[in-house]
Formats: sequence, structure tokens, C-alpha cells
Amino acid sequence: MIRDSLILAKRTVTKMFRNPEQFVDVTVQPIIMTVIFVFIFGGAIAGSTGKYVEFALPGIIVQTIMFTSLTIGVNLNTDIQKGVFDRFRSLPIARSAPLFGAVLGDIVRHSIAITVTLVFGAIIGFEFVTPWWHVALAIVLIIGFAVSLCWVSVLIGMLARSSGAVQGISFLIVFPLTFGSSTFVPASTLPTWLQGWVSINPVTHVIESMRGLLTGNTGVVGDTLTGQVLWVIASCVALVAIFFPLATWAYRRKI
Repeated sequence: MIRDSLILAKRTVTKMFRNPEQFVDVTVQPIIMTVIFVFIFGGAIAGSTGKYVEFALPGIIVQTIMFTSLTIGVNLNTDIQKGVFDRFRSLPIARSAPLFGAVLGDIVRHSIAITVTLVFGAIIGFEFVTPWWHVALAIVLIIGFAVSLCWVSVLIGMLARSSGAVQGISFLIVFPLTFGSSTFVPASTLPTWLQGWVSINPVTHVIESMRGLLTGNTGVVGDTLTGQVLWVIASCVALVAIFFPLATWAYRRKI
């Protein structure tokens, strides 16, 4: 299983580099999102772009990773429609290796997205005021969350009838999670009824963990950085525990 998954992960990465346009959403998109929110809305929200980039960049990283995680479901659905998985089924490999290989290969995309966003953020004024190992922990934490979230996209990719449907359903899930959180504004500025959703939204805790690890500040009153990180770890465990079995069941049923 491990050997076959690594081989198919290499296939996924090779296919990415042979089609460079697949990297647009992890290279150009985070830069555009950062420019739009920091330089257009930053002055109105925080009073200056310098202050707002410190607040918004961790949220933009999380939002980028969430949109990046959607791609795997679209790609898997396309491969199934083209008969690629029929070829895998005829090979002497572990049956679930194509799924694990696709998820492992997507780690490259997540890493590129995080690196591009952090480097561009540093160029426009974002300062890393925490120890280097906090930054490293933040990167590991967000990649772990991305891999856990991938299984949701895999399940949608196995159940939907077309790649367009996968994308549409995924957006319906991602938008309430990203914008119904503290991604771009402090949770305290939101209506009371919305703050209840924000407080239990796992994306909020991922963002606040990133803020705490990168800037030393968290936006949730009464909760520590350790508490936020534990929230994220619990969310990752819950995502994998729920959606990994469902995704593998749907995959075996599909092929």
C-alpha cells in the first residue's frame, strides 16, 4: 500500500509539472487575493494596510488552502470519467492506492500555496515576530488540516456525476466556512447570531492558530494558543474519522 501510494503520488506530481496551468490557483490566486483584501479593504477595515496584512494574511493562507483542497475531487472525478481508474483496477496494485497517492501528491500544491503567500506577505510588509519553530509548526498544522479536508473533496468527487458538479458542491461548502469565520474581520464585529456559528466553525480555530503562531495574537477572547491548536487537531481527527471511511467506501463502490 505505501509503495504503491508513493508511486501514484509521484504520478500526480509529474502530471502537475507537465501541466503548469494547474499551479495558477496556488501561485497567482493567493497573490491576487492578498492584494485585493490588503490594499483595497485594509485601510477601511484596520485603518492601514500595514496593520491589516498582519491580521489578514493567516486567513488568506487558510482560505487558499481550502480552495486548493477542492482540486483533488475534481481531478479524481475527471480521471474516473476518462477511464484512468479502470486501468488502475487492472494493475497489480493496492486497491486504495490511487486515492492515497492523489492525497499525498496534493501536499506539493499545498506547500507551494503556503510558500507563495508567506513570501509575498513578507514582501508587502508582513513581519514574523514569533520563533522560527512557531512558523514551522504553523505550516505543518495547516498542511495537516488540508490533507484532512481533502477527504471531503474526495468523497464529493466519488459521488458527483461530473467535475463541474464537484466544483459547484465544494464551493457551497467552502464559502460559508471561510466567510463565516474570522478570516477577514474580527469575530467581535459580526452580528451576535453569526458569532455563535463563528465560534464553533473549525476554520475559525485554524485561522486563529495561524495568527497565534505567526504573529503571537489570537482573536478569540478567553482561549489560548494551545487551546486553538488542540481545536485544530481535534478537527483534523474528526474529518479523517468521518470522511476517510466514507470516501473509501464511495471509491470502492464507484469502481
